[in-house]
Amino acid sequence: MTIVTSYDWNSDSWTHHNGDNPARKAFREAIEQVAVHAKQKLPEAVNGRIEAACKIVLQGEIELLHDDKARVGSQSNGSTTYHLVDGSCDCRDFDKAPDNWCKHRIAFGIYKRATALAQEQLQALDTPAVQQEEPVLPPVEAPTRSAPVTPVELPTQSQQAVSPMTHTEAPASANVYIEIAGRKVQLTLRDISEEQLLSRMEKLLARFPEQEPASTTPAEGWCSKHNVSIKLNHGKKGSWWSHKTDDGQWCNKK
Repeated sequence: MTIVTSYDWNSDSWTHHNGDNPARKAFREAIEQVAVHAKQKLPEAVNGRIEAACKIVLQGEIELLHDDKARVGSQSNGSTTYHLVDGSCDCRDFDKAPDNWCKHRIAFGIYKRATALAQEQLQALDTPAVQQEEPVLPPVEAPTRSAPVTPVELPTQSQQAVSPMTHTEAPASANVYIEIAGRKVQLTLRDISEEQLLSRMEKLLARFPEQEPASTTPAEGWCSKHNVSIKLNHGKKGSWWSHKTDDGQWCNKK
């Protein structure tokens, strides 16, 4: 079983310094994976800085501080360190690098992601595979001769079609408005198929034919406005209907 605690992720040191240490191997592989991903995401102009950042991480030149801050070595000068605070670095290359991706900022990002990735991989190796045992089934008792099994008849397809209301909703349905005893009624038809539904609908509509609306045209010789009879007059300009109202005015149905 791999001993993860033998590796100090903050100081980049191990209890057993040998090349076969699983933690060291997992960390190196994680750095390579994160670096490949960084080259795909970051501008192409910082590829050289990514390689330099990997060397900084492998040399253990990163010291984590509180509040997601870090102190990173310069790589070229062992006595020089730079501080990273809120994604910014105080090195001279920070303002010159594309999108401010200096090698120290990249190294800090690679270190954090590679550390998390390596820990996940080592944890997966340390977790033993759980072997699921097959459930023990109770013995099946054979039916005795004294208790014969009564066969159950399953409904045929035609019998199932006869009772469609066993479902929560009919396969076919339609609404229609008809007039019964002078009242407008909404009727809903449901059936197992559209063909049968339309056949029933035709019979229903034949039983209740659509009634023509009452004519709104007033009858000749009658004023619908005042509800009185009117007289047909003739003159030089033609014929017209009119009657005299109670206030002495003439109404010609217009």
